[in-house]
Amino acid sequence: MAKVKKAKKHQPVILITNDDGVSAPGIRALVDSVKHLGKVVVVAPDKPQSGMGHAITIGYPLRLHPVHIFEGIEAWECSGTPVDCVKLAVDKVLHRKPDICLSGINHGANHSINVIYSGTMSAALEASIESIPSIGFSLLDHSLEADFTGAKKYAPILVEQILQKKIDKHLCLNVNVPKIQVELLKGLKVCRQAYAKYEEKFDERKDPSGRDYYWLTGEFVNFDKGKDTDVWALEHNYISVVPIEFDFTNYQLKEKLQQSLTS
Repeated sequence: MAKVKKAKKHQPVILITNDDGVSAPGIRALVDSVKHLGKVVVVAPDKPQSGMGHAITIGYPLRLHPVHIFEGIEAWECSGTPVDCVKLAVDKVLHRKPDICLSGINHGANHSINVIYSGTMSAALEASIESIPSIGFSLLDHSLEADFTGAKKYAPILVEQILQKKIDKHLCLNVNVPKIQVELLKGLKVCRQAYAKYEEKFDERKDPSGRDYYWLTGEFVNFDKGKDTDVWALEHNYISVVPIEFDFTNYQLKEKLQQSLTS
């Protein structure tokens, strides 16, 4: 009697991008940490795109080139923004929606108000808009020699949970990892975004030709003393996990406005 071949188990497709560029150490760490969970495809910017927010390229051609950076992993570099990378990945590389989109691991924090400016998180939000569950990962260390051990330990835990449970097709998680040794991490803490911002100013300087130019500086200030915020979690050695969404509607204010404008 002929043996019945077992059907191959569906292998989830994992799209990985970032805003630090395809050759950044952080994206390599992310690829290494989750490649055993499915078919990984990388589409990332060909140069750093930090602070680009949800920018897209209009009026200029976009370029896609294959790169051989990750052993055994299909990878492409894109001339555009992180959001461009997600859009092109779905339409021209995968020709389908991936099962999950991961962005990062970013070199530097994306907690609190940083999520507004972050190319890392905008890529994740773009995936969420397209009904692709997503996670943005960031490490509170800007150094190219940053230690990603803690992030690499917890990233596959989160990714596997989402792939298995399929919580919400629009799910988008903002995950930040404190800059501490892995043995000091207390684990994951689901929390809210803190009300904190940069108190900014522009240093006025002169270039060698004597012309004025300005350099943005500032200090991060936390106005939120709650113990359920991402800032608190990170300060107390937890990995912060904040669910975010692309719907900016203030529903409480909407109700008040409806009452006041119709009364």
